[in-house]
Amino acid sequence: MSDGVGFGPRLGAFVLDWLLVFVITGPLIFMIGPAGGPIGTLGAGVYTIFCWWRYGATPGKIAFSAKIVDAKSGGTPSLGRLAVRYFAYIISAAPLFIGFAWIAIDRRRQGWHDKIAGTRVVYADD
Repeated sequence: MSDGVGFGPRLGAFVLDWLLVFVITGPLIFMIGPAGGPIGTLGAGVYTIFCWWRYGATPGKIAFSAKIVDAKSGGTPSLGRLAVRYFAYIISAAPLFIGFAWIAIDRRRQGWHDKIAGTRVVYADD
């Protein structure tokens, strides 16, 4: 298994994914007001975890030929582990996104959310 997908491609995947979320939730917020935000946030979480579980990646990661794997086995992470990974984004983001920037300096290219959930992001052909 490789060292993992680096910061640049993962940032690109993140941007693509959130553009997709914005295209869907933006009109929802516009049409139904602030309640559209919580609905969109919940929907984005369910969608993201579903994509990770079903495809091993979100559309953004797929565009960069990346997938999420169990850090120890290299296999498919459990649904529970993927849910932990999603909620661990809060920890990665909270202190000025340092947990995401950590990917750039980590030997295994894991963000804090990956370390917490026991996952890695690798190239799909590894």
